[in-house]
Amino acid sequence: CAAIDKGTNQPNKFLDPKSSESALPKHSDGGRDDALQAAYLTAMADYWADPAKNPVSVSYGGPMIDAGRMFVWAWDARPWPAFPSNPIWSDGDNYARGHWLSGRVSARSLAAVVREICADHGIEDVDVSDLHGILRGYAVDGGSDGRAALQPLLLSYGIDAIERDGKLVFRSRTGRRDLWIDADDLGARDRDAAATITRDPEIDVPGRLRVSFVEAEGDYVTRGSESIFPGQSGAPVAESEVPLVLTEAEGQGLAERYLVEARIGREKATFVLPPSSPARAGDVVELDTGEGPRRYRIDRMTDAGAREVEAVRVEAGLYRRGPVPETRALAKPVVAPVPVRAHVLDLPLGEIAGGASTFAAVAAAPWPGDVAAHVSDDGETWRLDTLIERAAVIGTTLDPLAAATHGVFDRGAPVRVRLVSGTLGSIGQTALLSGGNLAAIGAPGAAWEIVQFAEAELVEPQVWALSNRLRGQLGTDGNMPATWPTGSTFVLLDQRIAPLQVTPDQRGIARQFRFGPASKPVDHASHRSQTHASDPVSLRPWAPVHLRGITAADGSSVLSWIRRTREGGDPWTDWDVPLSEALERYHLRILKDGVLRREVEVTVPTWTYDAGLRASDGTTDGFDLEVAQISDRYGPGLYRKAWIDG
Repeated sequence: CAAIDKGTNQPNKFLDPKSSESALPKHSDGGRDDALQAAYLTAMADYWADPAKNPVSVSYGGPMIDAGRMFVWAWDARPWPAFPSNPIWSDGDNYARGHWLSGRVSARSLAAVVREICADHGIEDVDVSDLHGILRGYAVDGGSDGRAALQPLLLSYGIDAIERDGKLVFRSRTGRRDLWIDADDLGARDRDAAATITRDPEIDVPGRLRVSFVEAEGDYVTRGSESIFPGQSGAPVAESEVPLVLTEAEGQGLAERYLVEARIGREKATFVLPPSSPARAGDVVELDTGEGPRRYRIDRMTDAGAREVEAVRVEAGLYRRGPVPETRALAKPVVAPVPVRAHVLDLPLGEIAGGASTFAAVAAAPWPGDVAAHVSDDGETWRLDTLIERAAVIGTTLDPLAAATHGVFDRGAPVRVRLVSGTLGSIGQTALLSGGNLAAIGAPGAAWEIVQFAEAELVEPQVWALSNRLRGQLGTDGNMPATWPTGSTFVLLDQRIAPLQVTPDQRGIARQFRFGPASKPVDHASHRSQTHASDPVSLRPWAPVHLRGITAADGSSVLSWIRRTREGGDPWTDWDVPLSEALERYHLRILKDGVLRREVEVTVPTWTYDAGLRASDGTTDGFDLEVAQISDRYGPGLYRKAWIDG
């Protein structure tokens, strides 16, 4: 029997546009119906397993049909899902409504799954005889109760759960009428004999709905189907995610049913029935509300002498399958895992990254899927640090980048960057000053400088020209060399870089990191290692600014500077920025001709270098001053250097 609507009417019929024998079974609408195919096979097996229908022959002592030698012939030797997804086979489009069992036989009936969930939660007395449909895959959250495990199925498949005579009854919604209620049947003694109709505001009902699900028969990736109510193309999109494996047509049908059911279901009816009425909760009743006959599903019934009913409007056509075309799910070809390009970065992202300082940026073309970052203290015993799900935007500079003044726009020549993968984009000044287009530039053996760029122009494939830059951001102006050479590494700092786990006692300890496809073991040839000693630069104080020295007539110099803060320094309304450290301390170094002559520690942003000390240090004709703020958790931060004239 083909997996097609009403295929049991003529199980020998098949669809194939290339064949003169192609035909639909009688009265079939041509839609795919895997559940009917499965029901047909179950019916055949159950029928011949019944001794009353398969008697034992008095002549040869065996049953009329040996059930142990019954075989289903509709299996394809081609591996599934390569067939039907691979377009090299021209009959792949016939699979959806064909006889093939390949890829379908593992599906479970909806009734069996609901019965099993109920049994797992101690409910054995259930009736699932009116449940129709199959389940290709369903994810149940661990530890959820029975109601939570059933709820997604009830909503997605349109199932009513009803208590009947102490038994829990599940049945698929059809919208078919169970009972007609005449006007004379409404009301009871001393009660209103009319139905009250209410409608929820239309504004509360979504005009567009997108349903996310796992696509069957391909790569089992998350897909989305969207349904739009006529005239609502500009309405906001409501999102719904179901933990089900569905075909694209099933996902589209689900989105359309959700949307229309919400529209129709905004009409509610309340009315009263006499105690003698046979109506029960879950029944679909039809009554004339004054606007013509309409159907309502009884959701709640209260016996209080009379029977008070709350019902929601339904339409039978809502549960009939619409003409959604079947498409072939295409599986991607198998790609051998390749080594990834990985960088371990110590970055002062601070509040942006929740206090983390060490990050991994990984890229590859093609991307192998999740990348595992393993870490080892001795190079022999490895443990998983984190899984990286997305490729970072990593590249290499094609031009040298000279140093520029911090705090003002660097409007020098564009710097070209060749990316391994990903793209860049231009942003406006407001977005830039709000932290957009943040990137790190570094070279072997050098600390990273954080830059921003406003303009990114694609000048050739995978090559972008970056201009209108801000340099030395987030306190990294102290890391800026005279020139970043051609071939320096570029990493875009966004959600695609992953924080690594570093404890305070691992600071400065060289550890080995190994990166590679998560689908392969840590010793696979596709994994690559590197050694890195983490530095918690998010705790590092920023270098002070505005170093000055005023020399008095007696030869002493009053040195001063202004501190910066690594946290909360953006507001301009405060008198001073937060200290961000337990104590205010500074480390000063006096150098002459590159030789350290004196170093001191002070607790205020000023120090007097008296004439006697200058004379003994040999700095009366000028000296280099270097100042760093001291953190009790990090130590001295980056130094700011200035020449103080004699």
